[in-house]
Amino acid sequence: MSETRHHYAIRLEWTGNRGEGTAHYRTYTRDHVITSAGKPTIAGSADPAFRGDPARWNPEEMLLASLSACHQLWYLHLCAVAGVVVTAYEDAAEGEMLEAKDGGGEFVRAVLRPKVTIAGTSDPEKAMALHHEAHAKCFIARSVRFPVECEARIVLGE
Repeated sequence: MSETRHHYAIRLEWTGNRGEGTAHYRTYTRDHVITSAGKPTIAGSADPAFRGDPARWNPEEMLLASLSACHQLWYLHLCAVAGVVVTAYEDAAEGEMLEAKDGGGEFVRAVLRPKVTIAGTSDPEKAMALHHEAHAKCFIARSVRFPVECEARIVLGE
């Protein structure tokens, strides 16, 4: 079986130099922008616990958003192929990171909580089972070294 390689590129630029660079820990901001050709700019910073701007996306939120979006995209694809008609999809995902005494840290788990509404003519059991397959195929979930759980809910629409 041949593999297909995909390449991704972004540009990150730190915008938090207030004139002294990193001469002092408290005088610079953690603000940065992430760009990719032809796409809107993402305003990023650190988590507020690490002196970041709460109005900007932090890397931890972006990791969780990537897990959630990847699962959703695989799930919608699998439903379309299997004849399950999804009419609405939302996720209230959460992640947990432990900070070590040395200042480093790592995610120890993430929980996806998709609420999926399907057409009344679709099979709810099949719709639920497809979450397992989506999880197994998700590029991002397969790339992380912490558990990613999925607590899905299926709502039968009209």
